[in-house]
Amino acid sequence: MGTHNLLLSLGASVYLEVVAIDPGAGPIGRPRWFGLDRIPAGTKPRLAAWVARTDAIQLHAHPELGRVETMEREGLTWHMTMTIEGDAPLCGAAPLLIQRETTHHPASKLPDLGFRLQGLHIRHPDPASVAQLLARIELAAKPEVAVEEGAVVSLVARIATPSGVMTLGAS
Repeated sequence: MGTHNLLLSLGASVYLEVVAIDPGAGPIGRPRWFGLDRIPAGTKPRLAAWVARTDAIQLHAHPELGRVETMEREGLTWHMTMTIEGDAPLCGAAPLLIQRETTHHPASKLPDLGFRLQGLHIRHPDPASVAQLLARIELAAKPEVAVEEGAVVSLVARIATPSGVMTLGAS
């Protein structure tokens, strides 16, 4: 996708991934994911999207999430939902889905620095529609994911660190 990626372990099967355009990458012939091609210069970093693992991506894929694409990097292959425009579903309120072709989780190779995801709060002007989509893809019962009403779509992650709980995203 023509990006730089940096991962931080948030537990055995959870990680935070920072993604940015790789200026040395050639043209990729499609929009980069997360709307990276349309972010104005000088925009502050933000939580733009979230990804949820599934073992049945074809079963749980819905038009709102985009089409299922196969991706490969560093000897790993996975299937992931993605919109044609490269945007995160519902402006980031809904997850991209991922199904790995291995039981090995990439987070298990990352150093454990004691960071843990405590919760993801999704704000959306129509929280009921987000909640309904999460129920259809069987994510409604995840205790670490909360949907709230907000004037604009935003993601807020609460992360326990060795120095205390930190919040990433809009406040």
